[in-house]
Amino acid sequence: MKNFFFLLVSAFFILSCNQSFNKVLKSKDFDYKLTMADKYYGAKKYNKAQQLYIELFPIFKGTDKFEDLYYKYAYCAYYLRDYPNAENLFSGYLGVFPNSQRAEEIAYMNSFTFYKQSPKPELDQANTVKAIGMMQTFISNYPNSPRVKDAQNIISLCRSKLESKEFKAAKLYYNLSQYQAAGIYFSNLVREYPDSERGDEYMFMALKSNFEFAEKSIRDKQEERFEQVVNEYFDFVDRYPESKYLKEAESLKTQSENNIKHLKNEQVKKTASS
Repeated sequence: MKNFFFLLVSAFFILSCNQSFNKVLKSKDFDYKLTMADKYYGAKKYNKAQQLYIELFPIFKGTDKFEDLYYKYAYCAYYLRDYPNAENLFSGYLGVFPNSQRAEEIAYMNSFTFYKQSPKPELDQANTVKAIGMMQTFISNYPNSPRVKDAQNIISLCRSKLESKEFKAAKLYYNLSQYQAAGIYFSNLVREYPDSERGDEYMFMALKSNFEFAEKSIRDKQEERFEQVVNEYFDFVDRYPESKYLKEAESLKTQSENNIKHLKNEQVKKTASS
């Protein structure tokens, strides 16, 4: 009985709220509607506030109330997690009110919506790249903003996501025995993320991929490619002398040197016999 009574009261309350909102929607008093939209916004009832702001948008355009309406309308989309629409509204706000006291805040939020649309690393990262560019532009335009630190953090998070995507692609190529492609991807990771905590892993995997590629190359190309592995080993040691991959890298270097000697001996024998 208590549960039934609770459900009955809840249903009555919801019905009353809906009737009240419908009354606001039907009203022809636009100032009243704006007041109610702001009340819904303040109560975090963004869906209802948004419905009213949409209707009032053309009504108050060009008036002294329009900027605040536009501001809250844009945030309704953001709080409702409609990030593509929020991005368009934040961008539009800056176009209409470029000298607003809120311009810095909205410029940051415009950039932040791209970060909110950034997907899992496995998916297309166009919005992640866009978020990095937008945040960098924000920092350039507002170097003294208290939001600069947040913007820098967003850039780091986005770069980590891009790094993760590239690493997974490199690992996939390696696991598929596409060693040349894997070597290129791991080398790109070393170049693009020089300060990464996994830098030694990337460099070692580039070396290992190139060793596998050399082993499976045609005879005429092997010596040159094993020499490349040896050179990469010395670069690896110079950069990461304490790496946990050092012993395995040294083993690949030794195997490469032995293979080079064997190939050279074969060439000498071939020359002598001819």
